[in-house]
Order: sequence, then structure tokens, then C-alpha cells
Amino acid sequence: MRFSRISLLYTLFGSVIFADARLEQSPEAANLPGDNLVDGSGSEDPESTLFNGIRVPPILDIAGETFNETVKDGYWFVKHHSPYCPHCLAIAPTWQTLHEYYYTSKPVPASASADSASTSMNNFAAYYNFHFASLDCITFGDVCKAHGVDVFPKFILYKDGEEYKTYDGLKEMRALSDFVEQALETIRPGSRPIGGPKLPEVGASKSEDYQVSESASLRDKSKTLNLEDAIDNAEAKGVDGKGSSVKDTTAKEKPLNEPIVKESDIEDLTKISDSRKTTPIKKEPTTTPNLGGTSISFTAESFQKLVTMSQEPWFIKFYAPWCGHCQAMAPKWVQLGKEMKGRLNIGEVNCDAEPRLCKDVRVRGYPTILFFRGGERVEYEGLRGLGDFVAYANKAIDIGEGVKDVDAAEFKELEEKEDVIFVYFYDHATTSEDFAALERLTLSLIGHAKLVKTSSALLADRFKITTWPRLLVSRNGRPTYYTALAPQDMRDFRQVLHWMQSVWLPIVPELTASNSREIMDGKLVVLGILSRDRPDEFMIAQKEIKSAALEWMDKQTQAFQRERQELRDAKQLRIEEAEDRNDQRALRAAKSIHINMDKSDKKEVGFAWVDGVFWERWIRTTYGIEVKTDGEKVIINDEDNRRYWDTTITGNYIIPSRTSILETIPKVVTTPSVIKPKSTISSFEKFFFDIRGSISGHPILSIGVIAGIVISVFIWIRGKMRRSKGGFFRLDEKDGLLGGNVNGKVD
Repeated sequence: MRFSRISLLYTLFGSVIFADARLEQSPEAANLPGDNLVDGSGSEDPESTLFNGIRVPPILDIAGETFNETVKDGYWFVKHHSPYCPHCLAIAPTWQTLHEYYYTSKPVPASASADSASTSMNNFAAYYNFHFASLDCITFGDVCKAHGVDVFPKFILYKDGEEYKTYDGLKEMRALSDFVEQALETIRPGSRPIGGPKLPEVGASKSEDYQVSESASLRDKSKTLNLEDAIDNAEAKGVDGKGSSVKDTTAKEKPLNEPIVKESDIEDLTKISDSRKTTPIKKEPTTTPNLGGTSISFTAESFQKLVTMSQEPWFIKFYAPWCGHCQAMAPKWVQLGKEMKGRLNIGEVNCDAEPRLCKDVRVRGYPTILFFRGGERVEYEGLRGLGDFVAYANKAIDIGEGVKDVDAAEFKELEEKEDVIFVYFYDHATTSEDFAALERLTLSLIGHAKLVKTSSALLADRFKITTWPRLLVSRNGRPTYYTALAPQDMRDFRQVLHWMQSVWLPIVPELTASNSREIMDGKLVVLGILSRDRPDEFMIAQKEIKSAALEWMDKQTQAFQRERQELRDAKQLRIEEAEDRNDQRALRAAKSIHINMDKSDKKEVGFAWVDGVFWERWIRTTYGIEVKTDGEKVIINDEDNRRYWDTTITGNYIIPSRTSILETIPKVVTTPSVIKPKSTISSFEKFFFDIRGSISGHPILSIGVIAGIVISVFIWIRGKMRRSKGGFFRLDEKDGLLGGNVNGKVD
């Protein structure tokens, strides 16, 4: 028994050495940035550097004759420089640190079951196909000249061998990183952190947000496993000292030279150890928020721990004790903490005490209110009343649960409560990357609209969905589709959000202080001045305005389609005429005609309503309407030109009636308008407003007129000064030039 135990000991030792040799000789593992950890033996490449404990190869210096061949695949961010240029020498440490940071960064968070750094996709270059390089323009001047390099250093991003974009910003770490982040977000939408990564200092050897891969260290630990423990583990698995199964007594004995602990066993041990890691797995909040019903005051350390490094949602104000608006809001914020007890975390940061923290979150004014979740944030831009805070917080809690999956019945119930609903249609082929990009949109929609996803065949049939994934917005049951269909466009966070912002208002929204610019600027707005004090009339007026809005939208859609068809018919006639004449030049010209429907001489028409009692003073001074005495009225406002219309073509006031509104709009949208407008400002203000409008509308003509006026005034002043100096004899008295009378007559 003693001999068998010693034999097993030597067998285990031999198998561990064999597995270690296999791991060290694996070229694939050696090339991965996540596993290229330095063990302190000093065996690293002398030209490489050490960053985050990882060997980083030097930035590639591309030879001129192989430049095109090198950059023909993927994205290459190249620094064109001269070794004698002082600016190039100054930027070199920044360029090196930027390269080291991105080379060691992990695009994909490590999974629980296995370290994703051990796969070929969790290194920066493989995931994005993005590389850093340099080109010496003194040695290879002809190559730099061919790419238009006329200053040093010059940074150019190449895509598949072609110049993609030139960097023209500041030569500093943050600016260069922002440029890189923008490119990476384009390559893989939704993969980059909002606000950019936490960059190291120039010349640093590590970054704050880096989390070390444990696979390499675990492999090293597997080399020195306690052999006695390994024997016990082997026996626990049912292996005796002879290498036979204890459970299977009839099994043949294995030769002593066959390893009992195989290479695969060591890999299994590595995977088991990796599965016990607690790093970076995002989990939904499990603790009850805001147990005390108070607003927590943060320091930089507590903010980092409770907000930045957690998935808990937080509603936080950044303030200064001397700020009057902050002082006025303080009691409401305390009450908000009580209202959100057990539902949402409420916090606050004193920017006088924590200036660095406020600078890091880019606070530009006091108070600034931000909602945080999982390292991402969105700024609250609504009113500062307690009711407004509570309403926003309730929506934040709802959206904080993620994008809800609904069926046809649930969507119908949702339509009865929500005016605007964004719907994401998906099928079995929709990827996790698509869903991750969708989840990023939720924070930006708080307080604006509801976002849901569905795979319902009934809803797909209702909205005529034929391609997946597809995104649309339903406003009062009327769909508006996101027209981009390519997977990359569907995952482009900024592009999708920009479209959402253009359609997230209801068809007839309420005009408030927070959305007034969004509603009123750039278009004619049919504004209903209503009163909630008369509930029945209020409901009827809202219904009439919405009915008018829907009918006007239908008419505009039909007119758009009719105009587009007329342009298409005209183009087709030109093509047919050129073909009949066999005129190839005319045929090419006809086929190259681009039908552009973007430009129109008519302004867009929007619809809204405002509480005439709450905004009584503003409405009275601007439009001269007193809703309590005059009743509910409708005006058509042109904010860009500071004018409005409040009467129909017959001279009667526009009232909240579908007929009254629809018969007036066509008379207003024409240029010039049939109905005479009124001004929302005084005559004195209008004089200067018209001058400013003329200058901004015709800048070149305005400069010429001003220059003409200045020259004319200068000539007039110069002539007057010349006449005042004299140049002729002056005859003041009755005597003439020789002392006598000029005409020889005597009185």
C-alpha cells in the first residue's frame, strides 16, 4: 500500500509537469493580452512594456513599402511623425500609454463559467480589429506625402486600407481617447461605456478599471498543487493507488506510467476556480433600496462604492450650500427621500466639499440632478416641484426593471395608459448584442416614453412587420417606423436615440416649461389654451384638437405621397423621352435625377395644449387671452418670427373645434399667409428683432449694406470737416471785396 501511494505521487508529479509544458508551449495562449501575465522571472521581451501586469508589445512601426499591405484589413490608427519634431516627442508618452491601455482592455466582461480573456475574442485587437501604429515620415517621406501629411504629428484612422477619418483635436489623452471611442462605437454599437472610459495618467503602469484575468494565475497555481491533496481528490473521485476505479472492482489495472491526473483535469480545475470568481458579473439589485427614507450625503469614496461600482439605481442632486435655488429645493428633496422609502435610493453631493467628484461627473450648474444605474446616467431636466420629482422617480423605477416583454393583450392595456410607446419586434434570430443595445436606451427615455419588446405574431401582423428586429413608435395607435434596417444601424445607440427624440412627444402634448422649446421652435404650433376648471369642456376640447391633428397628419401624408409620385412620374417621362430619341446623354441625366422631398416652402405644423389657468400671466401678456373670461381659445404660433394668428378667415376667434382649426391652417401655412398675423412682442422689440432676422437671413447682403452706410457716413463727415476749414474769402460785412459795394448801387 505504501509503494502504491508513492507510485501515485510520482505519477501525479509527472502529469503536472507534462501539462505545464503543454500550456507554456501553446502559441495561442501566449499571444492573448489577457493571459500574457508576467511571473517575475524576467523573461519578457526587452522591447515590451508592462501595463496592468501584462506584457504589451511595442507600437508597430510600419515600413513604407509594406504600409498599404499592413493597413488593408481592419482599422488602423496611425501616428505620422518625425523623430526630430518636438511636438512628436512630447506626444510620444501619451501615445504609448493610450496604446497600452487599449491593448490590455477587455471589451467583454468576464463570464462566470470561464475567463473570457482566454478566448480569442476578449482581447481588444481581435474584438474590434482596431490597431495602433506609427509611420516615420523622415524615413518614408513618399508614403506620408501620398496620404497628404503636411504637419507633424498627424493622426489618421484607416479603414481597410482607405483613409477613414483624420484626427484634428487636442494632442492629449482624453481627446485622443474620445476619437477612438467614437470609432469603436461605430464598429460595435453599444459596446462602449457612456461618457468614455477611466483613463490612466500618462506614463502610468496600470488603470483603475482593469480587472486581472485569473486564468493565467490559476494555471501557475495548478503547477504547485499540493500533491497530497491531489491524491486525496483523486481517491475521492474513485481512483485507488493502482489507478483503478474503486467502484469498479472488475476493471483492469492501468500501467503505472499512465498519468492519473491528466491535462484536461488541470483545465477542469481552472474552470472550476474561474466559476467561483466574483468579478464583473452584473446582477440586478437584490437589496431593498432607501430603507431609512432619507437622502444619503456622499463623499467621493462612498459614491464610488455605492453608485459607480453597483447596479443599484440612484437619484442624486449635486448642489452648493450658497446656491439660492438649492436652498429652495432642499425641503422638497428631503420629502422625496421619504416618498421613495423602500423604492428608490435618493442621494446628494455637496460640491463645495467634494469638488473633484462634481468635476468628474461634469456638473456645470447648481443644482444638477442625475439618475444613475449601473455606471450609466441621465440628467433630469424637468420642473423642480415635489410632484415632478415623484413622477419622474416612479417612471425611473419602472424603466429600471429593464425592457418589458409584452404580448398583444398586455400591449392593448398599455395603450390605454400611455400616449407614446416604442415597440421593439424581435424573433429567434435576434442576438444578445441587439438586446444589449436596446437596454442602453431605457435611461434616456425616463419621463418621455415607454419602451417594450415583443415577439407577438398578432402585433407583427397589426403593424405589418416583415423584417426583424424592427423598431417603431405607436402614438395613439398610429405607427411611425425607424427606417434604418441594417443590424449595425439598429445597434447604433446615438442614431436610434436621435430618432426617438424626434418622435417621443405625443401627437398633442401638454406645453410645459421643460418641453416648451422642443415643441415651439422651428414650426407652426396649433396651441389650445384650455382650462381644467371645466372638466367637460376640457375633455371635449382635447378630443377636438386631437381629431384635427390626426386629420391634418393624414392630409399631409397624402400630399407628400402625391407630390413624390408626381416627381417620379416626371422623372419617368424624361427617361422614356430620352429612350425614344436614343439620346444617351439625356438618358443618363434623367436617370441621375434625385427626388428630394426634404425641402419645402411650408413649415411643419405641430399641435399642443397649455393650461390657461396655470400659465395665465404668460398667456395674457403674450397673446392677450384671459381664459377665465374669454373662454377656451386656439392660437397658431410661429415662435421663430414672434407672431401668431388667433382668428379665422372670417375674422372670428379660432375655437377648439376640428372645423375651425382645419379651415384656418391652410390660410396660415402659405407664403405669404392669407390671414394677417399679430406680434407677440412690442413694436420697439420687433424693430430690432427684424433687423437681427435680416442680418442672419442675408449675411452677405447685410455686410454690404452696413459697409455702404459706414462709407457714406465717413465721406459726409470728411466733406463737412473740409468745408469748416474754409478755402475762400468770406464777405461778412456790407463792403465788397475792395471795400465798396459789390453791384455799385447805393441805398
